[in-house]
Amino acid sequence: MTDAVRTHGLFKRYGQQVAVAGVDLAVPAGSFAGLVGPNGAGKTTTLGMITGLLRPDGGSAMIDGYDVWRDPVAVKARIGVLPEGLRLFERLSGRELLLYNGRLRRIPKADVERRADELLAVMDLTGAADKLVVDYSTGMRKKIGLAAALLHNPSVLFLDEPFEGVDPVSAATLTDVLRRFTASGATVIFSSHVMDLVERLCDWVSVMSAGHIVAQGPLAEIRGARTLNQAFLDLVGRPDRTTPTGLTWLGANPKADQ
Repeated sequence: MTDAVRTHGLFKRYGQQVAVAGVDLAVPAGSFAGLVGPNGAGKTTTLGMITGLLRPDGGSAMIDGYDVWRDPVAVKARIGVLPEGLRLFERLSGRELLLYNGRLRRIPKADVERRADELLAVMDLTGAADKLVVDYSTGMRKKIGLAAALLHNPSVLFLDEPFEGVDPVSAATLTDVLRRFTASGATVIFSSHVMDLVERLCDWVSVMSAGHIVAQGPLAEIRGARTLNQAFLDLVGRPDRTTPTGLTWLGANPKADQ
């Protein structure tokens, strides 16, 4: 089985805080892979290092056999990225944003125009194609961001919380596009802490906790006879609720403090 992404000992520290503590991540080519973990597990930092947005303090990352930091041009030609908190050129229209991205990628003008029209149609953004991005809703921003990430036909697509703040209609559109993308043999890797979403979309799962990969493999193998949420809680640990403390005042007498 060929790996689309493989890291070895990936490490990142911020001052005294270790954000990623030696991650060995493997994602097979052609998979729809979920990178899951609680808040603060190191998912965003890991994706940042794999995609070349953050320089690691140690370890290595390979995409399609190319080293992310030794062959950055070859890697960036093969990946599409939709990061969390995406910043867009807001004073461009949706169409202009795609055309500009095409020029940056040196895609022939005729090809860019054709691809932009097709992506706008598939994302249900044709009616908003000439509207400024600054006026787009959250869901529309995610869709135009995904369109920009797909414009150059990458082999590996990285998404950080792509469905955060997205309405159900836009989420369904994004899901359809991503499934078509992986059906063609490409790879999608997205981070999330919503287990139901990962269980519904993914065939491969990597579980992070405290900067480490604690389990990874096919969804069915990680889940076993449990739900993914139950498996996740078993892997990362459940909070001890046997002796609740504090909040004894909460809800006891709503009018007491008036």
